[in-house]
Amino acid sequence: MINATENAEARRSLRIDEANPLHHLWNNNGTWWVHYTEHLPDFTKRRVRRSLGTRDREEAVRRRDALLSRD
Repeated sequence: MINATENAEARRSLRIDEANPLHHLWNNNGTWWVHYTEHLPDFTKRRVRRSLGTRDREEAVRRRDALLSRD
């Protein structure tokens, strides 16, 4: 089974909110997570939620930015 986050054909749907530097992030019991939507070639979509594996807010922002900037 191919994970959609590894599927080169999936397109991320990202909304950038300059007023909210924590957009796409949430803190779940001390650990930061990222969430976004991927649009798949079969015209379906998938919500992706991934742990960023850190309790540090600034590190979470860096990891989110690195993850979402991947092609």
